[in-house]
Amino acid sequence: MEKRTHPRIPLKDLSVDASDGVGFFHGDVVDASRFGVCLTDFPKKLDVHVKKITVVINGRGKNFKMYVKPRWYSIDGLNTSIGAEIMNPSWDWTEFIMNFEPKSDNDVWDAAR
Repeated sequence: MEKRTHPRIPLKDLSVDASDGVGFFHGDVVDASRFGVCLTDFPKKLDVHVKKITVVINGRGKNFKMYVKPRWYSIDGLNTSIGAEIMNPSWDWTEFIMNFEPKSDNDVWDAAR
C-alpha cells in the first residue's frame, strides 16, 4: 500500500554528488518528491548504513545541497541504489519539485487565482 503523501516524480538530467562522510561518489537521480529521492549508479563503496548522507543534486541550471537519511538500498553487481528521506528540505527544493507535480482539480492555490 502506498504511504507517500507526495507523489514520486520521474526526473531526467539530474545528477548527484554524495558523501557518506568518508568518500565522495557520483550518481543519478531516478525520481524525487518534496521529501524523498531515489538515487542510483553509486559504487558499492558508498556506506548506506550511515545516519545521513550529504548530497548535491545538479541539473536544469540548479544545485541543491541537502542531507538525506537512507531508508532502503539495493546493490546490483557493482552499483548501489538508495531511497532516502530528505532531512529538512529547503523551500527552493520544494518549489523546484512542485513545478513537476501534476495539477490537482481541488488545488486551493489555483482556485484563488
